[in-house]
Amino acid sequence: MHVPDGFLDATTSLATGAVAVAGVGLALRGARKELDDRTAPMAGLVATFVFSTQMLNFPVAGGTSGHLLGGALAAILVGPWTAVLCVSVVLIVQALLFADGGITALGTNISLMAIVGVLAGWLVFRAIQAVLPKKLALVAPVAVVAAFVSVPVTALAFVGLYGVGGTAPIALDTLLTAMLGWHTLIGIGEAVITGLVVGSVIAVRPDLVYGARRVLKSRELEIRTAEGAAA
Repeated sequence: MHVPDGFLDATTSLATGAVAVAGVGLALRGARKELDDRTAPMAGLVATFVFSTQMLNFPVAGGTSGHLLGGALAAILVGPWTAVLCVSVVLIVQALLFADGGITALGTNISLMAIVGVLAGWLVFRAIQAVLPKKLALVAPVAVVAAFVSVPVTALAFVGLYGVGGTAPIALDTLLTAMLGWHTLIGIGEAVITGLVVGSVIAVRPDLVYGARRVLKSRELEIRTAEGAAA
């Protein structure tokens, strides 16, 4: 979903740039509460994984591209604020070193993939998790749904920006159809990969999965209560 230079007008690009700066600034503060000696190395691995998956992209319409986003996966593994930073770093490296996405559109790409994509996936994950039983086995399936939803939501956000300040000679309905069609398919792939990765990490080290912390805390409380009752 990398947006190229000139796809949006200057006003829209500046606005999304301001959103990106504010979002990354908030993420820098929020990540302090998420990262510790155990999870900091995980953040590096997540950024590397997202980078590698995003490099596999294909054209969608008018110079834009489609690929796996990784925002929901990153949020569930290392927390939403840290995920924003991970994806932002990936996008900056891609733009500066690999010409993947425009320099003037960097704020737009960060706003879409590192902010909208991450937050959409995380909010869906937390919303579903709040109504389901707190079981470790449910974390990966919930992550699958969150990852799937995050992709078309991000695509819709892009179409909305294009509707406000698009400059390419593409009809809005044509772009909407192309983006939603391709990114629904991409969402399926994103969901499968997210479920496999989250499930694999939970099977070995559930304490490293940020999205499983509430479940693990509830299990600890149940164990303590049981011990107390037995005593």
